[in-house]
Amino acid sequence: MNAQQVISQFAATGVQTCFHDRHINPQIYADLNGSNWSLKDYEARGGYAALRKILGQDGGAGLTQDEVIATVKESALRGRGGAGFPTGLKWSFMPRQFPGQKYLVCNSDEGEPGTCKDRDILMYNPHIVIEGMAIAAFAMGITVGYNYIHGEIFEVYERFEAALEEARAAGYLGPNIMGSNFSFQLHAFHGFGAYICGEETALLESLEGKKGQPRFKPPFPASFGLYGKPTTINNTETFAAVPWIIRNGGLAYLECGKPNNGGTKIFSVSGDVERPGNYEIPLGTPFAKLLELAGGVRGGKALKAVIPGGSSSPVLPANVIMDCTMDYDSIAKAGSMLGSGAVIVMDETRDMVTSLKRLSYFYMHESCGQCTPCREGTGWLWRVVERIDHGQGRLEDMKLLDNVAENIMGRTICALGDAAAMPVRGMIKHFRHEFEAKIAAANPSAATAQA
Repeated sequence: MNAQQVISQFAATGVQTCFHDRHINPQIYADLNGSNWSLKDYEARGGYAALRKILGQDGGAGLTQDEVIATVKESALRGRGGAGFPTGLKWSFMPRQFPGQKYLVCNSDEGEPGTCKDRDILMYNPHIVIEGMAIAAFAMGITVGYNYIHGEIFEVYERFEAALEEARAAGYLGPNIMGSNFSFQLHAFHGFGAYICGEETALLESLEGKKGQPRFKPPFPASFGLYGKPTTINNTETFAAVPWIIRNGGLAYLECGKPNNGGTKIFSVSGDVERPGNYEIPLGTPFAKLLELAGGVRGGKALKAVIPGGSSSPVLPANVIMDCTMDYDSIAKAGSMLGSGAVIVMDETRDMVTSLKRLSYFYMHESCGQCTPCREGTGWLWRVVERIDHGQGRLEDMKLLDNVAENIMGRTICALGDAAAMPVRGMIKHFRHEFEAKIAAANPSAATAQA
């Protein structure tokens, strides 16, 4: 199912007609068969009109830096990489009168299991990210930017490089853009597939040519970022939303979502569904509608659980997620996180102990080893869950898992430790009986005596 079909199908439901009316032309996805990603195609869809608008090249008076930031604030656009921090507020932190060089960075190091939206944006509509970054650079008085692209999707990096060349040749990047006094140069940079480099300060370290390990904070990147200079970092999808906001206004974008959750969001739906893929829907859409768009649970089986925001977000059982709407506040209230929008659907046949074992192995493997609680604790989590899954669990293992997770959370430089601990706590909270059943099977005499 391509983006056009998703939009048409969603609009036909009448849930949120503004999505169809306002996003049919400038939706983040352009064409999922990859044939119209180029500059001429993007311009035909209204591309770079927002950049022309702020620079006064459309016959208008142009916008000031404050006006651009105010518009983004009004839109209630929140960071689409996982944290959900208000984008306009983040932009306002940049010291615009700083006398030296400042930097803008796009975090395209998409490595969260289940997430595959950013690579599609860059592959099928790269110019929308370029335009969004140029607008952000104008708003914050920045002249140099970088897009850090996940190293395991090299063809996406090559596509973005091609789009950069087109933008430079057309005068959308470089000195005195479209004859204005605004200059901005943008470069692509590819990582080497390390999950830890999705953490913004580890990304900066890698971008500087150093080992990709998180920095202590404070200082924060807004004051001490790339090469020690003020730096603003946003996610790919966040930048991709900016051109539409500037063209149509912050209020129009806000109305396509819900209060405090403006606009649309791309959800990467995977797991036990009939049509896995990326779906752009308004924030506040019921989960049941998203599941319907993805064809429902595969094979007509019953829904058991959903990981709503990438592998680091706590799992939610079916009876909880079915009452949720897909937005930051609703998912947080239910006890999880919207995160990157990677929705992993699990049917009634899934073994939750085995599922957690796979997740725990990933975080153990991807820990950079800088912090002892994470370096040692992620290994403990995996080994204990593996022991339970292999029928060698001990009666004290449930308490041990909770204790190890508690000793990791909040005790590391970056959030990878929390990302490893939260799935464990979520699984134990909602599916403790599956763990206890495997432990009891491995200790029948003890279980009988206890009974």
